[in-house]
Amino acid sequence: MLLATVLMLPGGIGVLPVRAARVTSPAVRETAGEVYGPARTAPVKAPELESKEITRRLDAFLAGRAGPVTATVRDLVTGRIYRYHRHERLITASAAKALILMALLRKTPWRELDRAARHDADIMIRYSDNHAADRLWTRIGGAAGFSRAAKAFGLRHTQGVPGDCLDLFCWGITKTSADDQVRLMSALVSKKSPLPAKDRERVLTLMRGVADGQNWGVRAGACKGDQVALKNGWLKRVSTKRWAVVSTGLIGRRFAVAVLSEGSADVGDGIATVEGVVTRILRSFRKCG
Repeated sequence: MLLATVLMLPGGIGVLPVRAARVTSPAVRETAGEVYGPARTAPVKAPELESKEITRRLDAFLAGRAGPVTATVRDLVTGRIYRYHRHERLITASAAKALILMALLRKTPWRELDRAARHDADIMIRYSDNHAADRLWTRIGGAAGFSRAAKAFGLRHTQGVPGDCLDLFCWGITKTSADDQVRLMSALVSKKSPLPAKDRERVLTLMRGVADGQNWGVRAGACKGDQVALKNGWLKRVSTKRWAVVSTGLIGRRFAVAVLSEGSADVGDGIATVEGVVTRILRSFRKCG
C-alpha cells in the first residue's frame, strides 16, 4: 500500500464549530450539480431527506473525533442533495489524482496516450502511486493545467498549488470542497461532461479497480451488488502529526459521494471517521436489501 507523502504545512488543525447542513431541492439546485444520466437500476421515489436528523446523527458521531469534516452526497436521479459543513475547504490528499487523470484525458484521449502515460494512469489510480502522479502532473501543465481542468469540470473551489512541486506532491495539498468533488464525480456519468464517453468509462474502470486495502470509504455506503468507483487520499501533516483522510466516488451511477476530513491521529481512525459519515448519510437516501 503506497501512502501519500508526509508534508510540512504551517498551522494546526482544530475542532471547528458545527454549522447547519442544508438540503437543496431539485428546483433550486445549482447548474454545475445537475442530475446526471440514468442509474443502472430503475429509480425508486424516496421520501424527502430529513436533513436536520442527518446533521444531528453526524454531530453525535463526530463529537468525540478531532478535526473538521465536510461531506456532500447527491442522488443523481432525483437531484436530492445533503451537505455537511458545506463551506469547509480541506485538502484533497491523493483524491486529487482523479482530477489529474481527467485533466490528462481532456488534452489527450486514452487511445492516443503512449504506453508510459497509460501505465502511470493505471498505477496512479489503482495503487495511488505518487511518482506516477508527479509525471502526469507535468504532462497536464502543472498547477495551471490542473486549474484549467477544474474550471472545465465546473469546480468552484479547487485550484492547483503553483510552484515546483515534484517530489513534494503539491497536488496533495490542493484545497477543495465536498461539493466540488461531487461535481467531479458526477461528470464521470454525465453526457454533458467535457470528457467523451469512452474516456469517462476508462476513468471509471480504473476507479472500480482500486487495490485491496485502498478501497475503503465510499464503499461503506454501498448495498450488496452495487458497483463502486472511488479514489481515496491520506496524508500526514508533519507540523501536527495528524492525518487528512478523504474518500470520493460513485455508488453505481446514482450516488455521488465526497467526504473530507483532517485531524485524525492515525489513518485507521480517519478511515473510521469517513466511513461512519458515509453510512450515516446514505441510510437516509435509500435502504439496502
